[in-house]
Amino acid sequence: MKKLSYIDRKNKNFTLSALSVASMALLGCQTNEVQEQPLEKTLFDFESATLPVEVQLINAEGSVVSKGVTKGNKALNVKFHSKKHEYSAINFTPTQAWDWSDLDSFSIAFDISNQGQYSTQLFLNVYDHNGQVYTRSVNVPVGSAKTYYSKMAGHDLVSPDNKHGENVELNLSSGLRSNPATWESDQVQFIWMWGTKNLDTKGIKQISLSVQYNLHDKEVTIDNVRVMPNPKMNKQYLEGIVDKFGQPTRLEYEEKIHSEKELLEVKEKELARLNNGEKLSDRSKFSGWKEGPKLAATGYFRTEKVGDKWSLVDPEGYLYFTTGIDNVRMSNATTLTGYDFDQNVINQRSADELTPEDSQGLNPPPKNAIPTRKLVSETRANMFEWLPDYNDPLASSYGYRRGAHSGPLERGEVFSFYMANLERKYGETTPYSYLEDWSKVTVDRMLSWGFTSFGNWIDPMYYDNARIPYFANGWIIGDFKTVSSGNDFWGGLPDVFDPKFEERADATIKQVAKEVNNSPWCVGVFIDNEKSWGRPESKTTELGIVIHTLTQNGAESPTKNMFTEQMRAKYENIAKLNQAWNTNIASWDAFQQGSFNSKLDEANAQQVADYEKLLFEYASEYFRIVDAKLEKYMPNHMYMGVRFADWGMPMPVVQASKKYVDVVSFNLYKEGLTKKKWAFLEDLDMPTVIGEFHMGTTASGFFHPGLVHAANQEDRARMYKDYMHSIIDNDYFIGAHWFQYLDSPITGRAYDGENYNVGFVSVTDVPYNAMVKAARELHEELYERRFGDLKQK
Repeated sequence: MKKLSYIDRKNKNFTLSALSVASMALLGCQTNEVQEQPLEKTLFDFESATLPVEVQLINAEGSVVSKGVTKGNKALNVKFHSKKHEYSAINFTPTQAWDWSDLDSFSIAFDISNQGQYSTQLFLNVYDHNGQVYTRSVNVPVGSAKTYYSKMAGHDLVSPDNKHGENVELNLSSGLRSNPATWESDQVQFIWMWGTKNLDTKGIKQISLSVQYNLHDKEVTIDNVRVMPNPKMNKQYLEGIVDKFGQPTRLEYEEKIHSEKELLEVKEKELARLNNGEKLSDRSKFSGWKEGPKLAATGYFRTEKVGDKWSLVDPEGYLYFTTGIDNVRMSNATTLTGYDFDQNVINQRSADELTPEDSQGLNPPPKNAIPTRKLVSETRANMFEWLPDYNDPLASSYGYRRGAHSGPLERGEVFSFYMANLERKYGETTPYSYLEDWSKVTVDRMLSWGFTSFGNWIDPMYYDNARIPYFANGWIIGDFKTVSSGNDFWGGLPDVFDPKFEERADATIKQVAKEVNNSPWCVGVFIDNEKSWGRPESKTTELGIVIHTLTQNGAESPTKNMFTEQMRAKYENIAKLNQAWNTNIASWDAFQQGSFNSKLDEANAQQVADYEKLLFEYASEYFRIVDAKLEKYMPNHMYMGVRFADWGMPMPVVQASKKYVDVVSFNLYKEGLTKKKWAFLEDLDMPTVIGEFHMGTTASGFFHPGLVHAANQEDRARMYKDYMHSIIDNDYFIGAHWFQYLDSPITGRAYDGENYNVGFVSVTDVPYNAMVKAARELHEELYERRFGDLKQK
């Protein structure tokens, strides 16, 4: 194709080869090279004194202003009423869907500035005429305008492992949850979060910018909403993005290490500051509040409602609030290298394993596998400036993953830069002896930074540390039958009426009990995590387990058999059920065999109530079985629940857990607690804990900040404190745990490509200074803020 040049808005010349003549005609641009015209199509420039009819505001107010203008004379200032409303948005909805199907390589772009008090995470939703939507997100820091763009098409990459020229930006085939930019500029790319990755650009029905579940009001100024052609692609954009320490190569930041000498110097300075993990002065032996009242001591952790506030009570009887960090272990610290081995020499998984693949340790490949090593992804292998040979001492940080949740490779060799850096820091006298040094320093850090416990998913080596409390965990996995919610993000759910499920629950919890060994330092036990119980978008998605299980044959599905028994006992006659549900099921045999349409009529209150009751009974059996096994093997330790994801917490399931768990647990990736969403806690009236939350930033070289975006490390630290204050100030919460201890690998964790800046420490095991300072400040006032009126006189 003949190359055509264009002039961007800053008058820098670029060359564009992927935009067709027809595409440029659509953009209103001439194809004559002599007449170099901008190839941007402005959708909204806000030069009129009034808002266009295509612009709608939801829980927000907008005004045309002259401040924050990037081109022309006016821009749109939007004040999101996000403190009062959990969802605030500005929508751009054309009277006729935009047709951009002739554009080969283009992005949607906005000029955005922030005159507010806080950085703003904007969610971008783009909807096509087929009902598909993609969601991307970006943080807009307080300050002047920049161009923020989101790719819609183009920048294909043909490589040995992507032979068909598929768009690696939009299908995650690189193995990273978010990639580096494919061209160099000061423009900022929206980061893919979830949803459809490739929309039908023939009919784009709406573009929406929103803020969600915020603790503060937010404000931005938007100018020049437009379609812009992508500049020429840098086809090496994925090459050499990681240095020998596992750090990003393309950006400097405060904690970055440049040599092994510097790594050792930083280590020695930190060890001096930690002073062997000196605790805050108001802490009891078990990190409870020794300046508060002393309640009944049982020798183990328990819960009690003190006045209007739920609280944990430590083994000595002191009030206790758990703050901790999750995932203090090596199993998620590895990244796929792009190499694999002959499968005949790899030890394969067995059905009796109790730990999922991603929660296992390094799992080095057998020595006899090394000669069979082969390149399977050139794209992956070229991301690293350095990987050790197998005769290098640091080759002990190679491992193997036998399966992945998502990404370009189903399995393969992995490497842990974090472990290699620990060996560089502490040396190695016997295999992995540096882990003993790491363990001691990690506990010192937790105590010095003021944390009262570890969070979930810590290495069992910490179970007998006798210095700081912890939480144990287990997974119930095995070859039992499953059911589906229709949206099984991490996988299907167990058919809890299959006897095999109870067998596997017994085996799992028996093993956890063996590891904990009745230690009083164990606060409680989490079992499983973020199961797809049902999604909150509608009653249909919330009750998906029932809808999908009803289509199964009860002779093959124990849960379906239970559903049949429940409905038959209630209605006796199939005609009565048909009348209640407005269905025409032929017989109970047809019901049992799944020979009917189980679609939920959301307007039918009786059918909705029955489906909710069936979901409640299913969930009750799950929690009953787990609770019974914990009572059998670990009677002195609390059942901390299943860590509901905030996208998977149907109320029938939450209510079912109440009878069996000691503490209800949720994972909440938002700015903090908002009143409307969490109003149900008043009726639930149970001690409640947050199992996961985090904030991250791209300011330290990461290509994806995480699920909640901050402007930089200082902003991240401020948001951490704001989140924790919303938890501490809520009467029902007894703690919250940050996810996670160390950053994800820059090139994505092996299991699913998460490459988030979510650690308290970097890949070189260097703490982020702003986060440590914030943790100390938060914890110095923790117990006073939570229980100050109960302080001993």
